[in-house]
Amino acid sequence: MLRWLGGRGASADEVRAMQARIPEPLWRDVLAAHPFFAALDDAELQELRTRAAWLLASKQINGAAGLALTDFMRLSICAQAALPILKLDPRLYEGWEEIIVYPSGFAIPQTVQDEDGVVHEYLEEAAGQAWDGGPVVLSWDDAANADGAFNVVIHEFAHKLDLQAGIADGMPELAAHPDLRPRQWRHTLEDCLARFRQALDEIEAAIPPDVDPESPEADAWYGQLPLDPYAASDEAEFFAVSSEHFFADPWALAETMPQWYALLRSYYRQDPMARLS
Repeated sequence: MLRWLGGRGASADEVRAMQARIPEPLWRDVLAAHPFFAALDDAELQELRTRAAWLLASKQINGAAGLALTDFMRLSICAQAALPILKLDPRLYEGWEEIIVYPSGFAIPQTVQDEDGVVHEYLEEAAGQAWDGGPVVLSWDDAANADGAFNVVIHEFAHKLDLQAGIADGMPELAAHPDLRPRQWRHTLEDCLARFRQALDEIEAAIPPDVDPESPEADAWYGQLPLDPYAASDEAEFFAVSSEHFFADPWALAETMPQWYALLRSYYRQDPMARLS
């Protein structure tokens, strides 16, 4: 069984032991379940397997709300989470210990204060959440049924990379990237986010009054955007949503925001558009 061994960041011996416990048929099933893995070459696939084994050996992976986790579930989540750090130091995922997996979407308590100072509390449905210093929480339905650019695992682990630098502000730790200047990153991020928000405003203004913007009927309009509309929420969500698109469906992102795509390519040290092509 692919169960947690212990510790914050597994040792080399623990990783080798975990790798030896991953059956080849199970590994092939996980790769086949996620089409973006097919473009990785043999060396990259071996490194992906090593990173996935590191995660399996480093994190507690627990089911919630009665979900009984299988080895396929554990390995699928860790393989997807390993992709963003394929060329990075896995220690960027240290500082926390648990991945919690719900069967499907779960509710997050939210508190909002309106313009009149009235505080409103409500429950928000979510597919994933990354806590600062705490666990990554995932919906298995969403982790297993990634569609197009949507990938909740990559999204939440991108938040973890962002949080490793201190606060979730869309700029991960750049100390290991001497070619990337924080001022350049911040300028490009803010410029691309502003232009994306403007494009979203124009799309929403073009939706006919008789079409509910929250309905599937409105997807024909939102589908013209290079990113999911949720990317407009703030800088942290823009980075996380962009990371999903970068790895799973990068073409629209690269075409409409080439400078932002170039920064992500330099940060992750990968070029998904080139290898997927």
